[in-house]
Amino acid sequence: MLAYLIRRLLLVIPTLFGIMIINFAVIQAAPGGPVEQMIAQLQGRAGPGATARFSGNATGELAGNAAAATAAASSSEKYRGAQGLDPEIIAEIEKIYGFDKPAWQRFTDMIGNYARFDFGQSFFRDKPVVDLVLEKMPVSITLGLWTTLLVYLISIPLGIRKAVRDGSRFDAWTSVLIVIGYAIPSFLFAILLVVLFAGGSFLDWFPLRGLTSDNFAELPWYKQALDYLWHITLPVVAMVIGGFASLTMLTKNSFLEEINKQYVLTARAKGLAENRVLYGHVFRNAMLIVVAGFPAAFIGILFTGSLLIEIIFSLDGLGLLGFEAAINRDYPVMFGTLYVFTLLGLLMNILGDVLYTVIDPRIDFERRGN
Repeated sequence: MLAYLIRRLLLVIPTLFGIMIINFAVIQAAPGGPVEQMIAQLQGRAGPGATARFSGNATGELAGNAAAATAAASSSEKYRGAQGLDPEIIAEIEKIYGFDKPAWQRFTDMIGNYARFDFGQSFFRDKPVVDLVLEKMPVSITLGLWTTLLVYLISIPLGIRKAVRDGSRFDAWTSVLIVIGYAIPSFLFAILLVVLFAGGSFLDWFPLRGLTSDNFAELPWYKQALDYLWHITLPVVAMVIGGFASLTMLTKNSFLEEINKQYVLTARAKGLAENRVLYGHVFRNAMLIVVAGFPAAFIGILFTGSLLIEIIFSLDGLGLLGFEAAINRDYPVMFGTLYVFTLLGLLMNILGDVLYTVIDPRIDFERRGN
C-alpha cells in the first residue's frame, strides 16, 4: 500500500501541472483581461465602483497620467479600447500586471512561485492571495463540513431503509421527496427559506447576513455556539435539501445489488440476525461506491456548490471570491485558488482509495498495480 500511495502522490505533480497549463491557456485567450480593464477605467468606461476594485498602487501610479493619456493621438490595436492612449501608458500598465513578459515566462514564473505556495498579490484587492483565501475560508468550511456531514447522516440511513423496504409505501413516498429535492436547485430552496423564515413575507426567525451577530465577541461561549448555529441553519438546510437525493439513491441501489447476492442468502440461511447481515456483511461491500464519491462530493460542496447560497445569504466565502475574481480577471486569485482546490481534490481522491482499504481490507491496490 505504501508503494501505491507514493506512486499516486508522484502522479499528482504532472496532473496538477497539466490542469494548470490548460486553464492558463484558456484564460489567456479570453478577452477582457486586467490590462483591458485598467484601460477601460482610464478611458472612463468602467462600471460603478470600478475604481475600488483596482489595486491602490496601480491606480496611484497611473492616475497622474490619465488625463494626458486620454488626450494622446496615438492608438494601439493590441487591446480593445486602447485607441487614444499613449503606448507608453499601455506599456506601464502591462508592466504593473506582468504582461510585459511572454506567456510562457509568466506561466513558468507562476508555477515556480506556486510550488513554494507563493500565490502573489491580488490585482484588484491589493491583498496577498493567501490572506484573501484564509479570510474567506471559514465561511466555505462551515457550509461544506456541515452540509457534507448532514447529507451523509441523512442519505446513508435513508438509502439503506429504502433498500430494505423496496417497493413499500415508505419507499414510494420518500422517492417522491427525493425527486423533488433532486429536481429543484438548492438556490431556489434558499429563496423559499428566506421568504418563509428570514423576514421575506412570513416569519422572521433567522438572520439573513453573515455567520455571526455583531455582538458575537461579547457573548459567553454557549451563546456564541447558539448564535453561530442560528446563522448557518438556513444556508445549510438549503444545501442539504438540494444535495442528499443522489447519494440516497446511490446508497439504495448499492444495497439492493448486494442484498440479492448469494453470500447474503447464505448468511440468512445460517440464521444470522437481519441487522448482522446488513451491517456485518452487506454494508462493507455496498459502501465502497459511496466512499468512492466522497472526495468529489466534499470538494464540490466545499468550494463550488455554495456560490449562489453565499450570495443569497450574504456570506462572503470562497465561492463568491472565485466568482468575483473570474468577472474581474483577477488572475492571481483565479489561478491561486484553482491550484489549491485542484491539489486538495487530487489528495482527496487518494484519501478515497485509503478509505476503500479501511472499509474492505480485501482490497489490495498494491497487488492490482503489479
